[in-house]
Amino acid sequence: MARRDADPKSIRDVLGAFVEKNKLQKGIDKVDVAEAWRDVMGPAIAKYTTQIKLDGDRLIIQLSSSVLREELSYGKEKIQRNLNEELGREIIKKVILR
Repeated sequence: MARRDADPKSIRDVLGAFVEKNKLQKGIDKVDVAEAWRDVMGPAIAKYTTQIKLDGDRLIIQLSSSVLREELSYGKEKIQRNLNEELGREIIKKVILR
């Protein structure tokens, strides 16, 4: 039977250790990026978003409107910056619109 640690720890530390031990950070990042996309871009753009995929440090967004895709392509760096700011760390290095 495992011994109990007498040193109290915060829930944040315990969950952080659990995520690190079980290598769950990539999956959590994928969920966080999808939520950040909807929050940052708003419901109008989220309505035309058909797929959000985080592939390493690349964010691949599939849009159902070619006009919107062209319009957003002019501000990819700003989108990347805003999403990383929303996430609190630099996860995304490149945004790809399809």
